[in-house]
Amino acid sequence: MTAPAINPLDPLPEIDAALRRLTATLGPDFGLPPSLADAVTYALLGPGKRIRPLLAWHACVAAGGEGARSLPSGVAIELVHAFSLVHDDLPALDNDDMRRGRPTLHRHTSEAMAILAGDEMLTLAFRVLLRQAGAAQLSPSLAASLADELARGTLAMIHGQVLDTLGVPDPSAPALEIVRLIHEQKTGALIRAAVRMGAMCSDSVTEDSLTHLTAAAEAMGLAFQIADDLLDVESSAEEVGKATGKDAALGKRTYPGAIGAEACRAEIQRLRAVTAQHLGALGPGAAGLAALSDQLATRTK
Repeated sequence: MTAPAINPLDPLPEIDAALRRLTATLGPDFGLPPSLADAVTYALLGPGKRIRPLLAWHACVAAGGEGARSLPSGVAIELVHAFSLVHDDLPALDNDDMRRGRPTLHRHTSEAMAILAGDEMLTLAFRVLLRQAGAAQLSPSLAASLADELARGTLAMIHGQVLDTLGVPDPSAPALEIVRLIHEQKTGALIRAAVRMGAMCSDSVTEDSLTHLTAAAEAMGLAFQIADDLLDVESSAEEVGKATGKDAALGKRTYPGAIGAEACRAEIQRLRAVTAQHLGALGPGAAGLAALSDQLATRTK
């Protein structure tokens, strides 16, 4: 008898509920002024895929744990991700008017509020992580390790944004080497952090499983961004919910620009095989993470 297919999106209701619980406490528990709380809520609860919290959830399961134990990490990661999108959309960076089919935060409110809401979410992520980790009875040492992992991923993401927006130290380096470095930091680092943090939340995690999950996360993070580069070239704004074709217009370094669309598709398949190899070593518990990885590499929006 064939086992039923795993839907990697099944944890979404619990993830969304955790995010809504947080936004309901922004004023009472964290003292945010109403206008700032509204801006954070708009950015955090917007129509998104919740990829990073899902990765944390499924990585926890792959490491032998209960997915719900990853929720403090998932909420914190989503706060950092939301901060990065709000700031990326600002006129000084990518200058986008639409995100996920609706006005970006600085268009919905103002540039000043978008900057401050991004600052709030970045800072709040670490407080929420430590606070919720305690409530979930994660040990203080684990909470500190999770905060360190999140900080490492966030720092690398910002460094990648600098390279992508303001230029690289050695522009004469091979194009593929440059774009890979940018992608591994700007996008891949937070995906890597999400997977590692989720795995670390499992009481059953081992050094071997964490090594396999880290390698899988690095491969799936790069595949995810290459797929995103292809969408920017080949899809319409209506399909992806934001402006497309902007990377080329801004002269940004992308995988299609470096190696062409067909080579990009081949590289995605290679990275999917690498991911599958590492997740396969973890047994059936990694099936949810494997299914999610496949969705990320083959998505059309």
